[in-house]
Amino acid sequence: MACPFIDDVMDEEALILRRAFRRERFFRDRSDPLAFDDSHLYERYRFCGDGICYLCRLLGPKIQHRTSRSHALTIPQTVCIGLRFFASGIFLYAVGDAENLSKATVCRSIRQMYLVLKGFLNIFITFPGHKRTCFIKEEFYKIAGGPNMNYRLQNRVTFTVGHYSLFCVTGFPNVIGAMDCTHIRIKRPSGVHEGDFVNRKSYHSINVQMICDADCTFSNVEAKWPGSVHDSRVFRASTIFQRLSQGEYAGVLLGDKGYACQPFLLTPFADPQTAAQHTYNLAHARSRARIEMAFGLLKSRFQCLHHLRVTPERACDITVACTALHNIACLRKERAPRVALDMDWDNEAIFQDNVNGRLVRDQYVANYF
Repeated sequence: MACPFIDDVMDEEALILRRAFRRERFFRDRSDPLAFDDSHLYERYRFCGDGICYLCRLLGPKIQHRTSRSHALTIPQTVCIGLRFFASGIFLYAVGDAENLSKATVCRSIRQMYLVLKGFLNIFITFPGHKRTCFIKEEFYKIAGGPNMNYRLQNRVTFTVGHYSLFCVTGFPNVIGAMDCTHIRIKRPSGVHEGDFVNRKSYHSINVQMICDADCTFSNVEAKWPGSVHDSRVFRASTIFQRLSQGEYAGVLLGDKGYACQPFLLTPFADPQTAAQHTYNLAHARSRARIEMAFGLLKSRFQCLHHLRVTPERACDITVACTALHNIACLRKERAPRVALDMDWDNEAIFQDNVNGRLVRDQYVANYF
């Protein structure tokens, strides 16, 4: 019998053998984005097949075309166009080339997506979170300490300050959220207010305030301020500041040294003097690091937030939409991306600490550290 691996084999038995070992080709419907496996979908859309189907059911009534005239996009196509842009942050024509669509169609689909997602903001982003407040406080307490001595001893951290040798095994109690601001880079806006969007690093951005829980799920977002506005001023003008100052929530937030210390917002000691104050600062830093991790997860999951080539108003809407999608992904236990911590610079405080805030902080040191 002739060798079956020679191109010009004419032997009938060799042809039969080739057909027996030939793998049958499978043609996928490329117009249906859900025809691919979860790994393929996650790399391009940051959601698996079940997650995309969930988004289709959630957003379908709002984005569905009334008729099928002119080859109208299906719901999965519209959802996947928006997700591909959020996940990659590439130019619109590049998204169109990937999806075999025109740039105008891609632009309309993306705008439709983020406006509909913005309407679900109060459902997926709620303060203090989707869990009971006592569970949120317990999870924050476990970060720097633990519920029992075995956990605390296994996770203790030793550090030396001067002649002090300290163990951080004390959790930070009564915390309902970690807060900070992050800058979303945008293209240079036109108009007389262009200079307002130049931040301390000399590029144009919007300053977005966010609060997260111990699971890096966002519980509050304020996306409407230019990059030149100080973090503390954003907080003082926010709705959450008014609600906290009125005692609506039983708990405290953790913020960096750029904020003024308040009874409901605890900041670290600028110049700790005692061992208890050093321990307080370490527990504070470990607990507040959750917001930095959340920023890293958000921007790694949705790469468009590294640079939005849109107007400030649209940048705010896209940021809110990505935050809602991030929470949906966290609640559905979607695969988390590889994270590089998004470490923004620390602002210098512009407001004096509240006297009652300092008293509350001193009581924390005396009672827990």
